[in-house]
Amino acid sequence: MSKLIDLRMGLFLAALFIVTVLVPIASTLDEGSVVAIPSYLIPLMGKYLCYAILAVALDLCWGYAGILSLGHGAFFALGGYAIGMHLMREIGARGVYANPDLPDFMVFLGWDELPWFWYGFDWFPFAAVMALLVPGALAFVFGWFAFRSRVSGVYLSIITQALTFALLLAFFRNEMGFGGNNGLTDFRDVLGFSLSAPSTRIALFVLTAIALAACLLIAKAITVSKAGKVLVAVRDAESRTRFMGYRVENYSVFVFTVSAMMAGLAGALYVPQVGIINPGEFAPANSIEIVVWVALGGRGTLVGAAIGALVVVAVESWLTANFPDLWLFALGALFIVVVLWMPNGILGLVEKLRFRRAKAPAKTEAPA
Repeated sequence: MSKLIDLRMGLFLAALFIVTVLVPIASTLDEGSVVAIPSYLIPLMGKYLCYAILAVALDLCWGYAGILSLGHGAFFALGGYAIGMHLMREIGARGVYANPDLPDFMVFLGWDELPWFWYGFDWFPFAAVMALLVPGALAFVFGWFAFRSRVSGVYLSIITQALTFALLLAFFRNEMGFGGNNGLTDFRDVLGFSLSAPSTRIALFVLTAIALAACLLIAKAITVSKAGKVLVAVRDAESRTRFMGYRVENYSVFVFTVSAMMAGLAGALYVPQVGIINPGEFAPANSIEIVVWVALGGRGTLVGAAIGALVVVAVESWLTANFPDLWLFALGALFIVVVLWMPNGILGLVEKLRFRRAKAPAKTEAPA
């Protein structure tokens, strides 16, 4: 247990627990109270936690196995589409066209019957499983061919970015049956609970916080295990690890698949809180931004990746609301700062300062 929850992990989980308890309480207070949190901010904070899960997922495969994926936005979007399809099926006859079987966009586009790949999504457990299984299956198949072909480094990054761009173009097409450019939206409820109700928003926020804690612990358990030690060896010296008899491709496929499933979980929790999922989530720029989160927080730390995501998306929300033209410049400047002066991220800088303070000689009193 001491290996699973170290000081950094313990502090972060404790802070996450406090926030998870205090935020729902603050949201129920009167608006005149100083510590009251408006109801509309709950989904926004839940969205931040979803991004933190996504950052932890990327850090698991990049920070510990050296797999720099520029396509994790695709796994995130696929998980979101799985839950979005369920939420569209739950609308039923309450839609604009009052069709009990077809979503409104299909009626508008002239579809006569429900596509076969939409079957089963009216059942929530099936949709929840698909939110994990579809990204995991795609990552497994992709990784099986890529890693067995010994594709690595920048070439692997480019291929993963090409994968998410191909999915972007595919989901933009109305013929795909996923809403085209508009995507899936106008959700009403989940499991019979209204998505606009404050209690539902709080429940989704708490569930997302629990999922973040679970993903951190699962990722930590992997990294401290024997498989985690092999993954670090693959990252630092792949050829030597291969010569020692380890099947490097099997370990790479495993961690890449688990990471993709975590990203799918983040997307599944993101959609009911934000209220929309469209092909824009496949944009390659989104996947590149995830890399910035992890690099800022601290690659190979898990906790740092989550902190980096929370910091960057909070700054992005503030800048885009007050100075919308400056966000891209700020993101670029942030990336330059990380590369030049903070190569180990925020947590690395904290550890460096703490080490210097510990090594500094103690001051002695001057003799009388």
